Amino acid sequence: MRLHHPGERLRLDEVPEPKAGPGEVVVRVLACGVCRTDLHIVDGELPPHRSPIIPGHEVVGRITHLGKRVAGLELGQRVGIPWLGHACGHCSYCVHGHENLCDTPQFTGYDRDGGYAEYAVASADYCIPLPDGYGDAEIAPLLCAGLIGHRAYRRADGEALGLIGFGASAHITCQVAIADGRRVYAFTRPGDTATQDFARELGCRWAGGSDEAPPELLDAAIIFAPVGALVPQALKILRKGGRIICAGIHMSDIPTFPYTDLWGEREIVSIANLTREDGRDFFARISRMRIRSEVTIYPLSNANEALADLRAGRFQGAAVLVP
Repeated sequence: MRLHHPGERLRLDEVPEPKAGPGEVVVRVLACGVCRTDLHIVDGELPPHRSPIIPGHEVVGRITHLGKRVAGLELGQRVGIPWLGHACGHCSYCVHGHENLCDTPQFTGYDRDGGYAEYAVASADYCIPLPDGYGDAEIAPLLCAGLIGHRAYRRADGEALGLIGFGASAHITCQVAIADGRRVYAFTRPGDTATQDFARELGCRWAGGSDEAPPELLDAAIIFAPVGALVPQALKILRKGGRIICAGIHMSDIPTFPYTDLWGEREIVSIANLTREDGRDFFARISRMRIRSEVTIYPLSNANEALADLRAGRFQGAAVLVP
């Protein structure tokens, strides 16, 4: 399923099976999660990097071909292909362990063809070996929703944690936080009682609309929804010294707000992409515990419907495409 022009529907195209170049692998796609970043690319909220492009960066597949100079991976092995598809390795960010901020990165489903397909090619060094115990569709959202949530969560200090926008990332992150003994408060679209019930079912102490106040001030809040107006709202329910973490790659403009709402050493930070170390840490963590990954499965040819349902918030958790 390829995007030819932003704002258009994806087209079901027949393309040649990709070949593995040096340092690359080809996988037969078993499942691919539908991420909100895909929606930003399709809708043109992120400027196009390549057209046409096959979206999808929560790719689960089994290796069918190994290119030259590939080490550490085997034919038939199940791996994940995440958002970060390549980093230069020599800019100042890469050298100092911040490859997520690389000056010349390549992203899966944005610069490189992704997983909305039957086969995908990826740099072997950026593939993540996946643990057993999770099904293909079940583990797919963990490759971005889980990883970005994990990176954001590590920036969230304190005991009282708010998760604003309770979708694919938040429903995974809340389970990790609850396992760590955090008090988790879920914020949904106003009036979305079904998602609020889902959050409480997963163990959140409280769930309500983004226009409501939780029963205590928060030590940290992770904003997953791409709505800039939520930032000033979150400041009003944050303790002194607390931190707001903006986890999305795209967000609408943040409105002005009084400095007094920020004062008291409150912080607003952003999360950009992920590193390979994030992947190793997160999948090691979930191999030692059981994450419930709530998914709605669509056939690959119904990718446009999956994107429309994500845009409208018609399902709990995450959507996953299966070829």
